[in-house]
Amino acid sequence: MSPVNASTTLVDSHCHLDFPDFDGRIAEIRSAMQENGVTHALCISVNLADFPKVLRLAEDYDNFYASVGIHPEQGPESAGVNTTVEELVSLARHPKVVAIGETGLDYHWHKDAPEWQRERFRLHIRAARASGKPLVVHTRDAAADTLRIMEEEGAGEVGGVMHCFTESVEVAQAAIRQNFYISFSGIVTFKNAAIVHEAARGVPLDRLLVETDSPYLAPVPYRGKINQPAYVRHVAEKVAELKGVSVDVVNSATSDNFRALFKL
Repeated sequence: MSPVNASTTLVDSHCHLDFPDFDGRIAEIRSAMQENGVTHALCISVNLADFPKVLRLAEDYDNFYASVGIHPEQGPESAGVNTTVEELVSLARHPKVVAIGETGLDYHWHKDAPEWQRERFRLHIRAARASGKPLVVHTRDAAADTLRIMEEEGAGEVGGVMHCFTESVEVAQAAIRQNFYISFSGIVTFKNAAIVHEAARGVPLDRLLVETDSPYLAPVPYRGKINQPAYVRHVAEKVAELKGVSVDVVNSATSDNFRALFKL
């Protein structure tokens, strides 16, 4: 496959290249990115125990960036989940760390809506405000609480991104009013994702991002396989189709938005 035209380049705003699925495969992954016009990727932290591996990717490759944070599914018994505002702010001072997160609320597996999730989310928002770096927010079955805590803690001061968005267009609009971007993953290519399709149509271009969430959620035509940043172009193509614009328009807008949000 030859490299695509430079005018179609885009960015994967959320991936987990430190996961075991990619061990020994980074050269291959980067080659596929180049062939598909994917110029940059943001490698996302899910706990502090594995953060050094995330940071090493960003340090070793000039087109990779890192976040620092703890995923809401990481329970109190997990490794690398105890932290403070001060520790997150200190780790975020590294020039290749561009965001705080992945943070947020996930009630899918924690239907009792545990208070420790909410308190940890608040801690991350406070760290983001203290460091001046935006948030990467995960929300699942918890949209109302997520938006409420964002507002109570002043998350709009730094803004951020609602990653792997699967909520309604109304939730998207509420997040945008709080200075957040909306990022769509491979889910937007799934035929039965009607709510996500509607949200993609409704999110303005200047608030739009695309991602893979690699190694998860590979888009059609790779659904069920290990995802990778090169596949983000299929997400962009579907979003362009839904919005009735050219893929170049989506690629350009999402790349510009990535640089604006993460101050690159």
